[in-house]
Amino acid sequence: MKKTMKRVLFELIKDSKRSDRDLANVLGVSQATVTRVRNKLVKDGLIREFTIIPDFMKLGYELLAISRVKLKRSITGPNEKATKWMNKYPNMIFAARAEGMGKNGVVITIHKNYTDYSNFVSESLSYWGDEIVDYDTIIVSLKGVIGKPFSLRYLAEAEETPED
Repeated sequence: MKKTMKRVLFELIKDSKRSDRDLANVLGVSQATVTRVRNKLVKDGLIREFTIIPDFMKLGYELLAISRVKLKRSITGPNEKATKWMNKYPNMIFAARAEGMGKNGVVITIHKNYTDYSNFVSESLSYWGDEIVDYDTIIVSLKGVIGKPFSLRYLAEAEETPED
């Protein structure tokens, strides 16, 4: 990846709402260059979407759950049953095939409260039935102490810091 592309990408990771004019000023290139690079990053799939990371607590979510699952058979790609299940839950913010500690899948969800989480688990176990061999979750209270809030900004800032 060219240096200018990388610099634009990491500036956008830090703040995707910045204007091309502002980015051009910060990076010392023309606004046309920034626009061209931004469009190429999108076209090439390096940027999938421009979004925000909200304060989940202020939106009413109290819990983040990281669930690990062992299915009888490994899912090699999204199938109709998995897609139907994932689409049912907008609070599911990540799901993927995984490997390690005896599990082959991981799901990250956010929940308004413990009852919401418990209902999600019950519905999921019921939906997947005998296909689930093992299921466990670590629950994070979003009200609790958070040492490092979720942000992609750290990646961008690390790119700016020369390695020792």
